[in-house]
Parts: sequence; structure tokens; C-alpha cells
Amino acid sequence: MGGNLAVSTLWVPAVSAVYLALAITLEICGTTSLKLSDGLTRIGPSGAVVLCYAASFALLSLALRGIELSIAYAVWSGVGTAVVATIGIFWFGESAGGWKLLCLALIVLGVAGLHLSERAP
Repeated sequence: MGGNLAVSTLWVPAVSAVYLALAITLEICGTTSLKLSDGLTRIGPSGAVVLCYAASFALLSLALRGIELSIAYAVWSGVGTAVVATIGIFWFGESAGGWKLLCLALIVLGVAGLHLSERAP
């Protein structure tokens, strides 16, 4: 029985991390679709917004079974924000000034710091 507990102890955080990664991916797809929906006037991208966000929240809720709320939400929102901003710059031709890039770097550093703090004693 002790072996099962050890496997379970490793399995839940690993599966939670996969759920979180999928939730982030769907949040990024949903937000990008929001831009492509042209103010929710285009049916395809508008439907993708609803489906991606619903699935993203569902997966985020599953991730919370094995990841602390403060860490999971910070990673979900921070990584999503940084990737969506990068998509905006490269795909939609948005500005990429020094302040924007600095702030994106700070978001990434903040998420990394929170992730590392989870492992600190």
C-alpha cells in the first residue's frame, strides 16, 4: 500500500501540471480568437472564444487539485499574458517598445519566482 501512496504523491502534481499547461494553451487560443472575432462579430472565432475559455477554466479547476491556487493562477495568467503579448507583437504587428518588453520580462520573472517559491522549504 505504501507504494501506491508514493505513486499517487508523484502522479497528482504531474497530472496537475499537464492540466495547467493545457489550460494555459486553451486560454491563449481563446484570447487570440477574441482578437480574430472582430468584436464577436465573426461566428467561428467567437465560438472558439467560448469553447476555449470554458475548457481552460475546467482544466484550471482540475489543476487546482494538485497545485496551490496562488501558484496555479499566477502561472496561468502570467504565462498566458506573456504569450498573448508576444503573439500580438509578432502576429498582429503590435508595438514592441522597451517598456512593454521590460514588463513582459518582469511577468516571466514573477511567475518563475512564484514557481520556485513553491519548492522552497
